[in-house]
Amino acid sequence: MTSPLTTSAAPSPAARWTPRLWGTLLVLCAAMFLDALDVSMVGVALPSIGSELGLSTSTLQWVVSGYILGYGGLLLLGGRTADLLGRRQVFLVALAVFALASLLGGLVDSGPLLIASRFVKGLSAAFTAPAGLSIIATTFPEGPLRNRALSIYTTCAATGYSLGLVFSGLLTEASWRFTMLLPAPVALIALLVGMKLLPRGGRERGHGGYDVPGAVLGTASMLLLVFTVVQAPEAGWASARTILSFAAVAVMLIVFVRVERRSPSPLIRLGVLRSGSQVRAQLGALTFVGSYTGFQFLVTLYMQQVLGWSALHTALAFLPAGALVALSATKVGTVIDRFGTGRLIVLGFVLMTAGYALFLRIDLDPVYASVILPTMLLVGAGFALSYPSLNVQATNGVDEHEQGMVSGLLNTSVQVGGAIFLAVVTAVVTAHAPENATPQAVLDSYRPGLIVVTIVAVVGLLLSLSGLRRSRPTAHSVVVARSTVKEADADRVPVRD
Repeated sequence: MTSPLTTSAAPSPAARWTPRLWGTLLVLCAAMFLDALDVSMVGVALPSIGSELGLSTSTLQWVVSGYILGYGGLLLLGGRTADLLGRRQVFLVALAVFALASLLGGLVDSGPLLIASRFVKGLSAAFTAPAGLSIIATTFPEGPLRNRALSIYTTCAATGYSLGLVFSGLLTEASWRFTMLLPAPVALIALLVGMKLLPRGGRERGHGGYDVPGAVLGTASMLLLVFTVVQAPEAGWASARTILSFAAVAVMLIVFVRVERRSPSPLIRLGVLRSGSQVRAQLGALTFVGSYTGFQFLVTLYMQQVLGWSALHTALAFLPAGALVALSATKVGTVIDRFGTGRLIVLGFVLMTAGYALFLRIDLDPVYASVILPTMLLVGAGFALSYPSLNVQATNGVDEHEQGMVSGLLNTSVQVGGAIFLAVVTAVVTAHAPENATPQAVLDSYRPGLIVVTIVAVVGLLLSLSGLRRSRPTAHSVVVARSTVKEADADRVPVRD
């Protein structure tokens, strides 16, 4: 299928990576690294922020939630904007806004201003993330080159998250403001290098105008969904406010679907979801990241509130998982080429589920080497295999002019999954909170949450297994429709119309 795009020539599959290609990938990786770094660094710094700015616990949570709201709420708009206005332009402008918001966040002296800066940072990340992923998908051709690029790109998120915990533990000792300021110079350097290296073009031509109603409905529904999920544990899942908010989200999404079906240039072309591999990638990302977000939250509470570990000690406990992901970054692409995304996603879910189940053995005096470390290694290995594979599966077989849309949809699945399942885990733990908060009673209240995390991972595993079953041809099949072949092989063999 001919794409109505003006893009730079893509390298041939057999070509070696040039210094310019490496530079382009590093710029995009820097932005993804900063997104993950920013999320993890703030969590450890919250007590210091609350103490200095005099923020209550309910206000303090918006330092985190403000970022999530901006990020998760505008990803669909960010992805489609990159397709229509140009991926390079959108990425660079959003990265500049991210750098400025980071600087302001470290200089403000009031809670509302800090929360506002965090929302703006989340908003800018909602444009850099899908734009960056779609730049990779359109710069590196399907197959080994793209698989390798995506494996490096996606593992930067896990590396940034792990290092963010360590950096925050160190920087908060001096001042929480350094955790806010650190991303600013890195983003500025990436911006200057990106202006030189990122490929020009990539704007969709003849797209039939802008889907303003779809953009308004899609953004509003995602903002309200994330807001409702974030607030549900505090307001109550059965409260009138929460129920009415979810009902409003459902109504807006129904209207959104009707608008998208009639729009000549939809925010999301619903036909892309007819692909089984695409749906499995989206649901896989939702359950995969959702389970890990809940797990990380509970483990952090366990280590600091039950075991009494410091923030830095806790960060170092997570480090083996992040280090394993980082070390595998350049190798996973080759593994994907050999075994296909479907098998690796299944294996990753198996490892993650085993790690979560193993962690149920924790007690008040755990032996790190025999209980915590094996879990971290299993989770790290699962992340290294599944997350890059999910990104490859989502972007394969998609026309260039829709890469931003699909990237925005995938990142929305990641953010919404994290927000929803973190809220569910929080609600489960809160429901089992003991009246007598002894260490053992607190630990017992965490176990139901860990069980929920494990169940979510099992659901993701079953969904991914359905893809393997569908990809096996039956023995009596002689003639198979071309569309069936395309979907069956989408997890492994790149196919284009």
